[in-house]
Amino acid sequence: MRIRFYKLAAVLSMCVLLAGCRDKGPSEVELARNEGISYMEQADYQNAITAFENAYNLCDEKMPETKTDISLYEAACQFKTEDFEGVKNTCSRILELGENADAYYMRGAAFLKLGETELAKADFDAVSLLTPEDYGLFLDIYKQYEEQSQSAVGDEYLQKALNIPNEDMEDYYQKGCIYFYLGDYAKAQEMLSKPAEAKHKEAMMLMGEVYLALDDSVHARNVYQQYIAEYGEEAAAYNGIVLCELADKNYDAAVSAAETGLALEGSESAKRDLLYNEIVAYERKHDFETAKAIAAQFMELYPDDAKGKKEYDFLSTR
Repeated sequence: MRIRFYKLAAVLSMCVLLAGCRDKGPSEVELARNEGISYMEQADYQNAITAFENAYNLCDEKMPETKTDISLYEAACQFKTEDFEGVKNTCSRILELGENADAYYMRGAAFLKLGETELAKADFDAVSLLTPEDYGLFLDIYKQYEEQSQSAVGDEYLQKALNIPNEDMEDYYQKGCIYFYLGDYAKAQEMLSKPAEAKHKEAMMLMGEVYLALDDSVHARNVYQQYIAEYGEEAAAYNGIVLCELADKNYDAAVSAAETGLALEGSESAKRDLLYNEIVAYERKHDFETAKAIAAQFMELYPDDAKGKKEYDFLSTR
């Protein structure tokens, strides 16, 4: 279940209004809220819910923005614990204070999980009216329906996204993302061509993935090389080159590109992908000893990675 944390994460940086707290000093609200965030970051959602509820109860009627902020966190944690009735109640509490896109979205998703499809659609329609040009929203709604094997209903929201006028390169990029998610790589390529040619950073990276999906490693490699020339060396771009070399069975070149990428600063996901693909490259070189050593290192770093564990288990038998 994917919660739309991209907006909730932005709340982390909000300057909440903590004045006007009942009997207690404002710091008590802030302490309880921060305690909840700390528990949330540790994936201790039950204690986070308790802390957020405590923070909410410390607020008075002059603090609607703070109440909304705290309740959004609480609803997100309830979603994580699959307390969908709780999500409904918390989001309804938020909406009594005023319209809120995230509250409509989460309550709609909770309704859908509980089989209350008409109420779910009403909330999804409400949030789509509030944010009519939010590509991520429409894709997330589609994913909710897809999880419930109701993609046909979700298609309506994807169409809303695809009907947003193409006013700038970002519009083309976002539609390319949607087509890529749907596996329509030809349409994704069509949408991404303009922003990629204009050196739109994210579009260039995604275009490389599209070419790989189309088994066109030559153009994929060219895109990643152009990306590096334009934006400098990045781990994610080198991982794309590694995938091109693997596709072309250039395993020594794949290892070299992986090592270059791993030496760079980069996101944890990019480094994980590079390390995993380095294992694959050594395995295909039939250097099982080195592949196994790297796989052991991978499992120490990412013990919950299913693909990595499968590789390690396989290599342990060689």
